[in-house]
Amino acid sequence: MATITTPRPGTGAGTDATGKVDGAGNGKGGGPLKWIVGAAAGLMLAVVAAVAVLLLVVVSALSGGGGGVSGLAPSSVPGVNAVLLDAFGKAAAATPTVAPKCTGMRWSILAGIAQVESNLAAGRQISPTGDITPHIIGPALNGSGVGGNRTAIYDTDGGRWDGDTVYDRAVGAVQFIPTSWVAYGRDGNGDGVADPHNAYDVTLGAVVHLCGTSAKDLSNREQLSTALYGYNRSQTYVAKVLANIDTFDQIGVAAGGAAVPEASGRAAVVIAAARQWTGTPYSWGGGSGRPGPGGTVIGGPSRGFGRGANTVGFDCSGLTQYAYAVAGIQLPRVSSQQSLQGQRIPRSAGLEAVAPGDLIFFGSNPGAGTGIYHVAIYLGGGQMINAPRTGTFVREEAVWMSSYAGAVHFP
Repeated sequence: MATITTPRPGTGAGTDATGKVDGAGNGKGGGPLKWIVGAAAGLMLAVVAAVAVLLLVVVSALSGGGGGVSGLAPSSVPGVNAVLLDAFGKAAAATPTVAPKCTGMRWSILAGIAQVESNLAAGRQISPTGDITPHIIGPALNGSGVGGNRTAIYDTDGGRWDGDTVYDRAVGAVQFIPTSWVAYGRDGNGDGVADPHNAYDVTLGAVVHLCGTSAKDLSNREQLSTALYGYNRSQTYVAKVLANIDTFDQIGVAAGGAAVPEASGRAAVVIAAARQWTGTPYSWGGGSGRPGPGGTVIGGPSRGFGRGANTVGFDCSGLTQYAYAVAGIQLPRVSSQQSLQGQRIPRSAGLEAVAPGDLIFFGSNPGAGTGIYHVAIYLGGGQMINAPRTGTFVREEAVWMSSYAGAVHFP
């Protein structure tokens, strides 16, 4: 629950051989409410909000307003309303405008919060412009302990958003209380009103709340955890949301979306070479490849070492080294070294800048493109082929966006 208030006076208030590891709320957040700013701060932030609204209206006009998917959101995800999913994507894509010091925001973060706070607005209708009916309104914050609230929060909005003129209640798909909405609320659909009962507005408000005004990289798990704790001061809440984010991240950016495009030229050779080994066991340190005479390839699956000593197969970089050798390109053996080859494509450019056949990398600090521990071959459409980890097999799956650290292209 995104809560900011001042109580009424007088009341209580995939690895390779480098050895790196593989890579409904209704006002409930699993813990106590958080107290962040008061009315004066809310007024100051409202001025900033007015400027951001003007900028966002321009962005909305250029993008065509509601409808369609933008940012890194997939076109469909089972169990998520299509308009709400679109709102997640648009809000994440607007981060550079409303929170320019914040990087790493993605649709899955907003979805992870909404799943805890409102069960993804289950049972509600959402109009094409984002209006949610019936409204999502949490229990009265009367100090009874419901939702972790043990301090009465008296009415601050005259019942405008929550319909309660005695106590405040958390509202919307990601559960803002009225005072926090004053500070962070934004107009996400360009209709001139910041309404917490609108999917586009409330998700954009969540972006502003999570990002704040200081520099942060939400692709860094520690910084993401800190931001979530600031949203709801409960470690139980943070753990639940992170688990949801991880699940959504595995869906990737193309679930239910465009089909994987046909590759051509050298990219098609690389992809075909990798696909021929689909189902081959993962073997830590296993597999290799280098171009041989007359277009041949020296290498293939092999026994690894350590935990891969008894398995004939590939690890992640062994597979990519082999596939590229078939196309006549000699790669170094481990993923961190492979990431230094070719033309670098930063994470910030998005998967839109990555072509089928490119190498894509995953790291412990993906925003900076460092701590590389895994490599895969991009297929297009948000999909990749890789040798994930011990106990798995060479397979195709969605790109792991939570740890995606950029790509390399060979012209």
